[in-house]
Amino acid sequence: MATMDPELAWWPFVLVFGVGLVMALISTPLAAAWGRRRGLVDKPGTRRRHKGEIPRTGGIALFVAFMAAALLSQWLPVPRQDPNELTRFVGIVVGLCFLLIMGYIDDRYELGPGSQYVIQAVSGLIAVLFLVFIERVMNPFNDQLFVFPYWWMTVVFTLLWIMGMINTVNFLDGLDGLVAGVGAIVSAVLALHMLREGQYSVALLPLALLGATLGFLPFNFYPAKIFLGSGSLILGYAIATLGIAAGAKLALLLLVLSIPIVDVAWLIISRLRAGESIGQADRRHLHFRLLDLGLSQRQVVLLYYTYCAFLGTSALLINSRLLKLITLVALGLVTLGMLAWLARHTLRGEN
Repeated sequence: MATMDPELAWWPFVLVFGVGLVMALISTPLAAAWGRRRGLVDKPGTRRRHKGEIPRTGGIALFVAFMAAALLSQWLPVPRQDPNELTRFVGIVVGLCFLLIMGYIDDRYELGPGSQYVIQAVSGLIAVLFLVFIERVMNPFNDQLFVFPYWWMTVVFTLLWIMGMINTVNFLDGLDGLVAGVGAIVSAVLALHMLREGQYSVALLPLALLGATLGFLPFNFYPAKIFLGSGSLILGYAIATLGIAAGAKLALLLLVLSIPIVDVAWLIISRLRAGESIGQADRRHLHFRLLDLGLSQRQVVLLYYTYCAFLGTSALLINSRLLKLITLVALGLVTLGMLAWLARHTLRGEN
């Protein structure tokens, strides 16, 4: 494990975080006003139980804030080790721009699940073309690298990772402040891990995302004045690609996001068994079941924050990959048990 350089200047890291934070604080009210003017609003429905019409253009503010800080980071005097770093950064930027445009179209015309999956796949291919891909993973049982023997395996695995992370974040976006707060925790964990590993220039990007999500959160926390909307695609893509850019920190992200990931897997299996579309919106998510159990929105959101922060801290403290795997499997089984119990409990309550 690398040690921190005591002579490293800290002001670039503080500056990037600060720019992301301030830009989000400025751009979020502007994005909300623009959304109302364009009619890009959510009305109260079966899943959302807010009052009045809330603009769903938060993704624009998140994009602007992150991009401002991330672009600035490329000009700062921070040591860079990877000659392909700029290429990967361009790929992340191009993918985010693509998702911003397609997200606006989705917010305007409400595209179906099939079209959204195609958009996600294209964004993943953009990442691969710019060298943002997973070609090797660490075997937790012997601490040796496993390199994919064929290029198509690299492409398929990378697409599954990016699309899986996008959908995990997208499915999580159901309560005010939930996905933005969890995104901030994930960004902080990624940044701390990269700094600890001596990947200083790459660490600037999750710091930019941390500032952007924290600046957006005051407007999105309950009761929300603006929703993320299709910006959940942007946040999910950013998390997925930033995890790859620093050397495929897959185990780290899987552990921090283990509860939302298991929730998504449970929902997909449940919908397939019921003959329903996996993209169908409903209230069977874990956070909705906790809400129906009697917890308030703030209590559910803060509970998620606590668990994700605890898991993030554990991921940083646990050095053994095998122990991380054991922890991940144990958490998955506990979460599955909780989901099964909640499903039976809420089902009895409906009868």
